[in-house]
Amino acid sequence: MSDPNGLIQPGSPAPGFTLAATPDGHQIGPEQFRGRPVVLAFYPADWSPVCGDQMALYQAAAPVFDQYQAALLGISVDSIWSHRAFAQARGIEFPLLADFEPKGEVARRYGAYAPRGEADRALVVLDQTGTVTWSHLSAPDVNPGADGIFDALDRLAQQGVVTR
Repeated sequence: MSDPNGLIQPGSPAPGFTLAATPDGHQIGPEQFRGRPVVLAFYPADWSPVCGDQMALYQAAAPVFDQYQAALLGISVDSIWSHRAFAQARGIEFPLLADFEPKGEVARRYGAYAPRGEADRALVVLDQTGTVTWSHLSAPDVNPGADGIFDALDRLAQQGVVTR
């Protein structure tokens, strides 16, 4: 299910994938985290000011993600080499996944790929079974913050899906 913008909608099964991830290039995908929530943070590009601030915010909020036992995965069309340098420069410790080749394939499957050749700034929360429970599309120049993510994780906690 998708909205008019194409972003995957709640109730949809999350498309499976694996992508090269920081820090070492090993393949990671949401299936590896079954049994716990997964947050997919699609973003346009490493090194842009808004993306840097957004990913740094999520790194600062890592203890809250841990309280929900949620895995956080950042995804852009940049290469693993760019991700490594970006993560090191910004102190990002959660995995950044390279949707590099074929360019944007995973973002396209989630309805989070922009015609300008970048991932849209989109957030997707998966429950412990890999079903989309919340999704949000932001303008490219707007940092969506973490409140919507935490609201979605709170709803999962209230349903008894996760503990907090």
